[in-house]
Formats: sequence, C-alpha cells, structure tokens
Amino acid sequence: MAEAGIPRLPSDVTAKMGSWQHGYAFTNGIQLHYVTQGEGELVILLHGFPEFWYSWRHQIPVLAQRFRVVVPDMRGYNDSDKPDHGYDLDTLTQDMRGLLTYFGAKTASVVAHDWGGAIAWHWAQFFPEQIRKLAVLNSPHPACFRREFLSNLDQVRRSWYMFFFQLPWLPEWLLQRDLADWVRRIFQETSVRKSAFTRHDLQLYQEALAKPKVLTSALNYYRQLFNLPTLQNLFLEPMRQILAPTLLIWGEEDFALSRELTEGMDSFFPNGIRKEYIPECGHWAQQEAPQTVNRLLMEFL
Repeated sequence: MAEAGIPRLPSDVTAKMGSWQHGYAFTNGIQLHYVTQGEGELVILLHGFPEFWYSWRHQIPVLAQRFRVVVPDMRGYNDSDKPDHGYDLDTLTQDMRGLLTYFGAKTASVVAHDWGGAIAWHWAQFFPEQIRKLAVLNSPHPACFRREFLSNLDQVRRSWYMFFFQLPWLPEWLLQRDLADWVRRIFQETSVRKSAFTRHDLQLYQEALAKPKVLTSALNYYRQLFNLPTLQNLFLEPMRQILAPTLLIWGEEDFALSRELTEGMDSFFPNGIRKEYIPECGHWAQQEAPQTVNRLLMEFL
C-alpha cells in the first residue's frame, strides 16, 4: 500500500497503531486515501468537517481488535482527490458504496460523525441492504434537522456559519489568513474537554487543511447543501425509514447542534434506535470522550 501523506503522529497514537496501513482506493471516478487496520467484518468510519481520518485515531486500534476498520479521507480532504464537483449527498454516498466494492464487501457497519453522519443517514435510507449497523455521532437525522431548521431559532442561530460558507472565495480567504488560529478555535475553543486536542493534534489538522484545494472542497459540502435540488430533497421529499439497527451518540454540549435535534426520530427506525448522551462533552465526541465512545461502539457493533 502507498505510504505517501502519512502525518507525523504523536507517540501515544503510534504505540496503538500495530498493523495500521495507508492506501488508496479508486471509487466513483476518484481516488480516496484511507487508513485500515484489523481483520473481519468491514467497519467504515466517516469523518466530518473540517477533519480527516485522524479524527478516529482513538477508535481505529480498538475496533480493529474485532473488525477490519477502514477510514477514508472524504472527497476533497487531506490526501484524497479534490475535484471541483461532486459534493452533493448522492455523489458522496456513491463514493462510499464504491469503497465497499473496492474491499470486496457487500455490507458494512458504518460509524460516522458530523458531515460523515449526513452521508451515513443518506446511505442507510437509500441503500439499506448495504448497512449492517449504523452508529452516528453528533449528526442530526435529516428529518430532525429539517424540523428544527424551520422552527427553532436557537438552531438557526447556531447554524450561522452555513450561510456564511455560501459566499464565494471570501470564507477561504478569511480562514487562510490565520489558519492556525482558526484551527485552534474550531477544535479547542468549541470543545468542552480541552485536553482532547494537543498542540500536535492541532498542527496535524492545520497541515491537512493547508493542502491545495482542501478548504474550498470542505466548504463545497455546505455550498452544495443549499442548492435547489438538495433543498427540495431535504425539505419536500418524504423521509425513508432506516432499517439498520442504529446507535446515536451525542455530546450534550455541542456548540453547533442543539439536543432538540435528537428528539422525535424514533418512528424512522422500525428496528430500533439507541441513544446515548455524553455529559460534559462537546461536538467532537470521539475525540473528547474516546473511552466512552469506544465502549459504546464495541458493545453495539
């Protein structure tokens, strides 16, 4: 497997790696960089904004004790391809379906956070035969997002950045002016458990975001969210049920997403949804409370 683009990892993470390997998968017309470890049934971990595979550093070696864990850099991030298009949910879902084919699997359990969760919800709704189990961290079910976005002024206020990101070039210019400071603020200042992000962690995130076209690609996820076809699907189309057994993990003090987004969704899960709330934990649950998240994931999967 290719070894390009491997970040300089902290010693405590390096000690957990074992047979941790980097590689590249061709899927849906693009090349995705991924990290993999372990053997057994496939488990795919999907990161959010503005991260890369490294956000799952605490989960990979633990889950790899029982599963084959695959953690891609999503389209546009870090060492994956960064095309100018394809940041809509349909295309992003096809990226992940192609990853199944690449690894010779028909099904996978999917664990996802933030934007990765949006893709996972979409995948589980439209291709239920491919999702064995679904675990989502701090990412609202689309029906709940639609409801709160239309009726909850607090959630609209929290979502101000989504509107700002619709502007061309200005968000990239502002973020690049002092990328190190923005990375520190978006991760460390918004987290509840400040020790979750070391200086070295922040440096790795900064380096990944500084790569050519990454910032624009990451913002394109939000820009695509507000185009007309996506808005019609989100606000007008009926929601489909999710058949996979589902676990929702929620850091209770999420700065961007209110707890109300976890309510009123049970009817969409005929096979049940289990909800676990983590107190004194913010948006970055798998990094702020890794031991709790690892325990919940191992029990569920």
